[in-house]
Amino acid sequence: MSNLDPAPEAIALMPDVGLPGIHSAADVLEARKAAIGDGTEVRRLLPQRTLRTVGAWCFLDHYGPDDVSIGSGMRVPPHPHIGLQTVSWLFEGLVLHRDSLGSRQLIRPGELNLMTAGQGIAHSEESAAGRPAALHGLQLWIALPEQDRFIEPRFAQHADLPVVREGGAQVTVVIGEHRGERSPAEVFTPLAGLEVAVPGGDDFVLPVREDFEHAVIAVDGSAVVAGALVAPGLLAHLGAGLSEIRLSPAGGRRHARFFVLGGAPFGERLLMWWNFVGRSGQEIAHAREDWVAGRFGDVRGYPGEPLAAPPLPSIPLKPR
Repeated sequence: MSNLDPAPEAIALMPDVGLPGIHSAADVLEARKAAIGDGTEVRRLLPQRTLRTVGAWCFLDHYGPDDVSIGSGMRVPPHPHIGLQTVSWLFEGLVLHRDSLGSRQLIRPGELNLMTAGQGIAHSEESAAGRPAALHGLQLWIALPEQDRFIEPRFAQHADLPVVREGGAQVTVVIGEHRGERSPAEVFTPLAGLEVAVPGGDDFVLPVREDFEHAVIAVDGSAVVAGALVAPGLLAHLGAGLSEIRLSPAGGRRHARFFVLGGAPFGERLLMWWNFVGRSGQEIAHAREDWVAGRFGDVRGYPGEPLAAPPLPSIPLKPR
């Protein structure tokens, strides 16, 4: 998924050095609204002014549920990426992924699509023919560390992810490990990505790594995360040092779904602009030039033109 802001800001993603308001208790942050494709609205939860990354997770859009039974639905034209991995995760609906490696893959609920951009890849996403009426999901990016960010691009689809059942709760291990069950997804820094379904009634206590910081979103409606009330459009951030996170439905709801991100604090200074994660303004400008010149490769089969690159900011691009 692309950042379709016509004038995207260059965002310095810096190591956590104790930003004001970020601490080990749940801190609730509000998304900003953005548009993708043909007007699909998303809630952009990462990055934010006071929270740039969670581990190596550097971008999080939550969209839907939207009715895509009429019209074209989601249409995100071919666009480039460098220096990151994209994680596509659906709760409802059907999305078709194409990329410059020749991949053509349907994204379905409960199945992980993981694209590693490395030194450069282009892809598109669109609502597929014969799709259900509802579309609801997440698009996330993972920043690649210095030693891996120029690897060859690759794409993987994982349909059979481990699921851990604890009482009435169900934890799908999308990225990383939980209670001895490990996702087959290849990542390059210590990370966790879990979908957690919690029945109404008692709270559910999710054990987590104490050396990870975490972020939690409520998928379907209001819920309680570590004592804080959250709803779609809000993110609860919890700093490192916790061994568990308490999750529960709110307001008498019978069940709740959460998505939990975790990772070891990412110690590298990054620069993110448009769809690129790099280390310098020169690198970002070079990637843009490559896209304009057609050097990322073709995304075959998409019924439309590639996305035009926005102009670079007038100020120099550099990590702060």
